[in-house]
Amino acid sequence: MTNQSPNQPSQPPRILIFGAGSVGCYVGGRLMSGGAEVVMIGRPRLRQVFDESPLVLTDYEGFHFETQLGPDIFTEDASVAADADLVLVTVKSAASAEAGKTLAKYLRPGTPVISLQNGISNVETLRSQLPDARVFAGMIPFNVLQKPPGHFHHGTEGHLMAEKHACLEPFLSAFESCGLALELREDMTSVMWSKLLLNLNNPINALSNVPLLEELSDRNYRLCLALAQKETLALLDMAKIDTVQLTAIPMSLIPKVMSLPNWLFQRVAQKMLAIDPIARSSMWEDLEAGRPTEVDWINGEVVKLANSLGKKAPANQRLTELVHACEQSRRRWAGDELLRELRSASR
Repeated sequence: MTNQSPNQPSQPPRILIFGAGSVGCYVGGRLMSGGAEVVMIGRPRLRQVFDESPLVLTDYEGFHFETQLGPDIFTEDASVAADADLVLVTVKSAASAEAGKTLAKYLRPGTPVISLQNGISNVETLRSQLPDARVFAGMIPFNVLQKPPGHFHHGTEGHLMAEKHACLEPFLSAFESCGLALELREDMTSVMWSKLLLNLNNPINALSNVPLLEELSDRNYRLCLALAQKETLALLDMAKIDTVQLTAIPMSLIPKVMSLPNWLFQRVAQKMLAIDPIARSSMWEDLEAGRPTEVDWINGEVVKLANSLGKKAPANQRLTELVHACEQSRRRWAGDELLRELRSASR
């Protein structure tokens, strides 16, 4: 166990990934590539994978890293959290409360915890379960695709962000060293809602059952996304929640860009289309694996915001319903078919 306080981590820092699935394995492995001491807590299925195969990381810019994950690095034993200098929580949103309860048994008081999860409300859920820890909102903007066995591919652009606090500053060099910079921000509520605006594409990609690049090249799917985004932006304006620019295009203009004809969209959104041809959304991956999705923590957050304002969010509500239907019985929605469905719901 390290003897330093959470504000003064060991060199290298001992970083715990709690919930090492696609995102957790990628971020944890990437930190290892830069020399950080990393321990991952994950499911038995992946432990069995790493008993037979190495962890392999790649990205759309050519990064490649490969290493063996012994039982001292990838484990199911949550008690290793007692030695953590920093915890990154990467569990699915539905597991946030349980993750917090488990970590509360072991973490030293004051240990910094960053939620690198989809949605808006996970950080509050973790804080309620971890009153003695320092829990911060975080954001991971890029897509990670899991390819068997043990291969995790980072397919889209973007860098990590987290709530600004002095206790996180000693860890910044660990992220910098591995090429996965962590930016500390004072406007994380705006950052998280801005990321959610982009994540509104997750259900559309999952329902389309095609790679992200192919989906975004189809104007009908983009018009579906524009509907969901315009609805959300109007609600954010009513709630007086600002957005921040996470892409080359300001968030308020993204629905207009999505609505452009294909030939013009290809020119205007070149940087936005810096996507690996095989990249897909995590929601598509969940549907393919027969797992519950995080749609309630993405489009469902918009519906919740609308309800709090006495309004409705019909496009996001319908996308939520369609994804839940696909959790029970998988089907593919063509772009024109999905667009008709959302327009009908929005009337």
